[in-house]
Amino acid sequence: MGSAGLSRLHGLFAVYKPPGLKWKHLRDTVELQLLKGLNARKPPAPKQRVRFLLGPMEGSEEKELTLTATSVPSLVNHPLVCGPAFTHLKVGMGHRLDVRASGVLVLGVGHGCRLLTDMYNAHLTKDYTVRGLLGKATDDFCEDGRLVEKTTYDHVTREKLDRILAMIQGSHQKALVMYSNLDLKTQEAYEMAVRGLIRPMNKSPMLITGIRCLHFAPPEFLLEVQCMHETQKELRKLVHEIGLELKTTAVCSQVRRTRDGFFTLDSALLRTQWDLHNIQDAIRAAAPQVASELEKSLGPQLDTKELPSREWSWESQGPSSTLVPERGAGH
Repeated sequence: MGSAGLSRLHGLFAVYKPPGLKWKHLRDTVELQLLKGLNARKPPAPKQRVRFLLGPMEGSEEKELTLTATSVPSLVNHPLVCGPAFTHLKVGMGHRLDVRASGVLVLGVGHGCRLLTDMYNAHLTKDYTVRGLLGKATDDFCEDGRLVEKTTYDHVTREKLDRILAMIQGSHQKALVMYSNLDLKTQEAYEMAVRGLIRPMNKSPMLITGIRCLHFAPPEFLLEVQCMHETQKELRKLVHEIGLELKTTAVCSQVRRTRDGFFTLDSALLRTQWDLHNIQDAIRAAAPQVASELEKSLGPQLDTKELPSREWSWESQGPSSTLVPERGAGH
């Protein structure tokens, strides 16, 4: 039971993190549910052992006692004697989401934690939908933060917003090329650009590879942002700075991750599905794409990674401006 149960628990899968839930609580809940499922399985039949039991001799009228060889089950490994078979399971966390944010969160189980490191080193992009509200500014860029300023926004149009977004995307694309350390005149750089594989070589500030407006109905607007090396705080700050560029103010009311690398909302398990059966199915379904995408991004580097620490933070440090990336900012 032990080896069979655990053999299907090595790999990556994604869950949907609701807003208001801390990532540590989510990870602990998933681990608890997995252990519960593993320990709920029917234990194997106990091994038999021979014991000599004292009893009356058959056919004896004088009630003589004798020792009789008898096969009895050995209870040494029974759960009621030694406790649950599984008490700990290594569950690793991918690119984190803060308590206010929601969306796709990738987890690794067992040896699958190594693949979390590979995902990190592949510098894969992530997609977010970011909702903003025009007309006010707060101390933490969030809608429910302490109000700092109120402004008018009647002059803001969809065309003006689109121009600002195009400017942001252009400046970040130049920064992406700079951090990739590629010579754009080479054939290798051309082929990587065609396949969308230009990635920063090491640490960098948040880099936006795509940004567009999905919905505009003042004071509300909804953005789709494709980026890497981001934190959710930086995305909220981005909304604030877009407001300033539009000669008004803006706060962020929602940050939702819709894709992390090759994991999307469609593959993310809802809270009611965080159990052994569904997680095993999710790991099995994701395995071919995980292998294919990491092979494409990393190639021969795949076997050289170390296991990530369970407490390892994948958050990046924010640059002083999210509109134009600064060289030298840490990730």
